[in-house]
Amino acid sequence: MIDEPDNSTADVGDAPAAEGAASAPQAEIRATTEADQSSPAVNSAGGGNSAGGGRAPQSPSDSPEQPEGGASSEKQWYILKVQSNREDSIRDALQRRIAVAGLQDYFDEIIVPIEMVSEFKNGKKRVVKRKLYPGYIVVHMELNEDTWFLVRETPGIGDFTGSGGKPTPMQPHDVNKIVAKAEGPTDEAPPLQIGFNSGDRVKIKEGTFENFEGDVDAIDRANGRVTVMINIFGRSTPVELEYWQIEPL
Repeated sequence: MIDEPDNSTADVGDAPAAEGAASAPQAEIRATTEADQSSPAVNSAGGGNSAGGGRAPQSPSDSPEQPEGGASSEKQWYILKVQSNREDSIRDALQRRIAVAGLQDYFDEIIVPIEMVSEFKNGKKRVVKRKLYPGYIVVHMELNEDTWFLVRETPGIGDFTGSGGKPTPMQPHDVNKIVAKAEGPTDEAPPLQIGFNSGDRVKIKEGTFENFEGDVDAIDRANGRVTVMINIFGRSTPVELEYWQIEPL
C-alpha cells in the first residue's frame, strides 16, 4: 500500500511523449469549463449542453449576446426573422421543439402577426387573413442559453432582431398593437383595404367603361365603391365602380 504511489509516480515519468501531451488539452478543457461557469449564461459562446442540439456557434458573432437593457430574468416579447411564406409552419416547428426539450416554462405565446381584412374577388366580398409582417414572427419567452440555442437552431429561423447582435425586446406599445390584432373579435366585418386616394389617376379594367382612364373623385370604403371622373364625349362624367374594377396608373 505504501509503495503504490511511488510506482505510479515512476510510471508517469516513464510514459511515452504522446501520453504526456494528452494532459495539455485536458488542462485547457478544465480552464475553459471554469471560465464558462464564471460567466453569465446568456453571454456564453458555448452550448454543449444546450437544448437546441449542443452545436456551438460557427463564429463569435453567433454567440447569444446579452439582450439590450440587461440579462433577461423574465419573459419578454422578441421578434424573430424567419423564411417568408413559412411563418405558420415555422411557428409550429418551434412549438414542437420546445415541448421535446421540456422548456415550456420559458415560453408563452408564439404569434404570426395577422389582421383580418375584407376584399372583393370575382365580384364577391370575403374576409381574409393577411400577414402584418411577412418574414417575421413574435415570441414571448425568457432568454437564456438553452432557449437562445433552441430558437436559433430551429429550421427556418434566421435570428432575433436587434442592434449589434443583441436581441432587443419589443416595446409595450408595439406588443399591444400586435396582440390586440391577433386576439381581436372576428365576428365584425373589418374595413376594406382600398389602395386608392382621392385624386389618384386610374384605369378601368372591367365593365362598360373598360380601358377608360380618369381621376378618383370619391371613395366609399364601407361598400367598396370608388367614383371616378372620366371623359365621355368631351365632358367630365362621374362613374361609380367597384374598387376592384380599377387599377392605378
